Amino acid sequence: MTIALWCVLVAALLPFPFALAAKTGRGFDNARPRDYLAQLEGWRKRANAAQLNSFESFPLFAAAVIIAQLVQHAPQGRIDSLAIAFVVLRLIFGLCYVANLATLRSLAWMGSLGCAVALFVVSA
Repeated sequence: MTIALWCVLVAALLPFPFALAAKTGRGFDNARPRDYLAQLEGWRKRANAAQLNSFESFPLFAAAVIIAQLVQHAPQGRIDSLAIAFVVLRLIFGLCYVANLATLRSLAWMGSLGCAVALFVVSA
């Protein structure tokens, strides 16, 4: 299995630490988790937003990696590098979201989107 495919697994699991961070406060009700999450404030609210955005970004990245792996002419080293960069940028994105560093968060988001798009480009 290639590094890029391992990155798909890492990206799929990336939302869960942010979900855990959002839900570790007092009063979490597993019977009504959405009600609890809706009333959050501060860094826990941002951790939940990072979780949701991580889930939203995953399909494009997974599709990009799988397509890049399927075409025979895409250079594997480039695919692996872009996949690693995506995961690192998504981790930075989430940490910046929780820390309320909006500008850096947006730059990491744009960079990760660029990596996903670049995976399609190297596949062309």
